[in-house]
Amino acid sequence: MSRPSSDGPAFSGGSGDAADGATAKAAQTGGVRGVKSAARTVELLELLASRQNRPARLRELSEALGAPRSSVYALIRTLVEHGWVRSDPSGTLYSIGIRALLAGTTYLDTDPYLRIVQPHITDLSAELDETIHFGRLDRTDIVYLATRESHRYIRPFSRVGRRLPAYSTAMGKALLAERLDATAPGAGVDPHVPRELTPLTPHTLTDHDALLRDLELTRRRGHAVDNEENYAGITCFGLALRYTSPATDAISCSVPIAGLDEDRRREILAAMERTRLAIERMAPVDPSAADLAAGI
Repeated sequence: MSRPSSDGPAFSGGSGDAADGATAKAAQTGGVRGVKSAARTVELLELLASRQNRPARLRELSEALGAPRSSVYALIRTLVEHGWVRSDPSGTLYSIGIRALLAGTTYLDTDPYLRIVQPHITDLSAELDETIHFGRLDRTDIVYLATRESHRYIRPFSRVGRRLPAYSTAMGKALLAERLDATAPGAGVDPHVPRELTPLTPHTLTDHDALLRDLELTRRRGHAVDNEENYAGITCFGLALRYTSPATDAISCSVPIAGLDEDRRREILAAMERTRLAIERMAPVDPSAADLAAGI
């Protein structure tokens, strides 16, 4: 895994002008240039979504996007009219709109893997009485697609749709470990790790070499561990689901450390492994993996 240097960013993650990113990508995809207005629209919606329940003012959005206020205002008004952005009664605070929910629910409703995974994680949560998650790697983050809560401790909010850094989650580390290359261990990981590893707790790994060592350990033992790296008092175990190549999905089990001993750890991992195998047996064949096996 590359480390930051004074010569510039070592990782592809992070913020920047969306149009610049589209132009750079075009050089790698046959010269097809991105549409600047479309890129800025997506960037604006993602920015508002990331703020969750914190509405933003026009000035904040303009500064975050690096765009003139007049341009951002025109874009916001268009999105407000179509329901993708909502404003407060004063018209000065903006947040994500209800139309965004349609896109999100359609994604969940049509995902071929989610419908297979859901009954299995429901059974696993009932068997262990622990909280089970199903997530997908998206650039440098894990996106939560389903959660089954333990009956002993229920959170007051849904995790579905929430994002957390891959480097600090058990699901993320399980999927990053799948991308380690024997000849250049960090090459497959770099696109999914930001330049700066921001700590979420005092236990979060913020050194790139330490993270790489943890990923190598994860690959050897077959599962990832989040040791209070996201939430104090919570350990999480993660397993990659290998029905695609490379794996993009994973499951995890969150456990309060107060009730976790070695016997309980083995019980949880054994049950998770059984669930993983059951899911992989039922999952659709990944076309890219089939093509690879056929030598295409």
